[in-house]
Amino acid sequence: MKPEYDVLIVGAGGSGLAAAVSAAELGCSVLVLEKCPEAGGTTGIAVGSFTGNLTALQRVAGIADSTTDHEEDAGRFAPAEIESRNNAALRRFFLGHTADTLDWLMGMGLVFHGPNPEPPNRVPRMHNVVPNAKAYIATLSARLAGLGGELRCGVTANDLIRDDVGRVVGLRTDLGEPVHARRGVVLAGGDYANAHDLIARHKGDRFGRIDGINSFATGEGHRLAEAAGAKMLNMDVTYGPELRFVPPRRGDFFSRLLPGSGLLSRLLGFAMPCVPQFVTNAYVKRLLVTWQHPENALFDDGAILLNREGERFCNETVWPDREIAIASQSGKEAFLLLDQRLCERYSRWPHFISTAPKIAYAYVEDYLRLRKDIAFAGDSPAEICQAAGMSGDPGGAIFAFNEYVEGRRPDPHGRKGDQHALVGTRWVLFGPAKACFTTTEGGAAIDEDLRVLDGDGVPIPGLYAVGQNGLGGQILWGHGLHIAWALTSGRLVGRVLGALGQAGESGVSSHDERGR
Repeated sequence: MKPEYDVLIVGAGGSGLAAAVSAAELGCSVLVLEKCPEAGGTTGIAVGSFTGNLTALQRVAGIADSTTDHEEDAGRFAPAEIESRNNAALRRFFLGHTADTLDWLMGMGLVFHGPNPEPPNRVPRMHNVVPNAKAYIATLSARLAGLGGELRCGVTANDLIRDDVGRVVGLRTDLGEPVHARRGVVLAGGDYANAHDLIARHKGDRFGRIDGINSFATGEGHRLAEAAGAKMLNMDVTYGPELRFVPPRRGDFFSRLLPGSGLLSRLLGFAMPCVPQFVTNAYVKRLLVTWQHPENALFDDGAILLNREGERFCNETVWPDREIAIASQSGKEAFLLLDQRLCERYSRWPHFISTAPKIAYAYVEDYLRLRKDIAFAGDSPAEICQAAGMSGDPGGAIFAFNEYVEGRRPDPHGRKGDQHALVGTRWVLFGPAKACFTTTEGGAAIDEDLRVLDGDGVPIPGLYAVGQNGLGGQILWGHGLHIAWALTSGRLVGRVLGALGQAGESGVSSHDERGR
């Protein structure tokens, strides 16, 4: 590690690696610092959807689209009270650059299938990278190395260094020696979904025990921005909490092979048109049972939650109280119990355990086949609870629930309206499941050159933010928008920083690329 570079980047997820590659393509010397043992971030554990408009793949499929239509549709995903806080100008600016970013990625050899539909998008816009999001990390890492950029993992950025006039000029790290940046420092440290103190401070103490789906998402980039005087926006807005089954201890075949091989992703991509549809469907189904959440309809239809001791502990139909209660249980875990009626009901359309809308649906038998680690079937509740490693007998909880359904006593947790007792000779237990924040929507205020803004809206010299660190007040609900923003903002900030050496401090605005 040298004492000085043109560009320093904090974080080696999708946004950080995209920023590094983009800047290096324009001749910058680049150092990326990643606190984890390997690159990837939250991008690296995602399915990999990239949602964009006016893309080459849309044109090939004969899909007519526009940025205006996409902006309107993007505003239909979040609840009205959340969407009202969106930075409309910045989101439209971002969406206007998605096609160029997708072209850039495909130019590196990444292959996408789609576009796929996702209502309420009026046309298909979701492009899925082959075979999953680790392909972004493998390809960008290889491209960065080929351009002479440096990636140092296992190194934490502790503080920003500022000069006498307040310009950000470098970083102090846990290696001891400071490292300086001639053109700028880019914050690309991901979200703060697992930063319990930040969640509690901005969202409320009762949410403070809920974990993030990425255990490393602890908000270092947000803390650095805040310490520099950045204006922080929407820090109380989170995606979740929601119920998620714990992931498999071992990834699938492709996931284990991919991290070291961008070539593999290209080979798989070229083979996609020749792969039988049933093979593609099987792979998508496996991703579905790994990453998607169980539907709330399960609880409305009569499913119950048990803790490891076999006890009910909450009103399963009330969000987010259900998730808050799960986070207070032993191991922060819960198990979903279905009786014979529910097993039959959730074995065929339109009743499914989980879904990627209009793409795939997972039913009881899919989980029993593909997730044997978290799905257990048997003749009695006691049998399957024992198979799942639970310590208590669920008989008492089931008896009390049935008494409430039959009108002999109120439900001690406040459920109302259930009409079906839990009975039968076939039972299924799913779990453990945890309450998780998937991602967070808060970040530093930025302008369209990705410069971090202070409380007065003035750029903090030398400091930039991308991805989840620099959401700038955008609301990006719906599949594929966060990854699209991560990669687009990273690409654009690299262009801005690459231009600084040619055009002076003002650089070449990312506005110059627009005009589609």
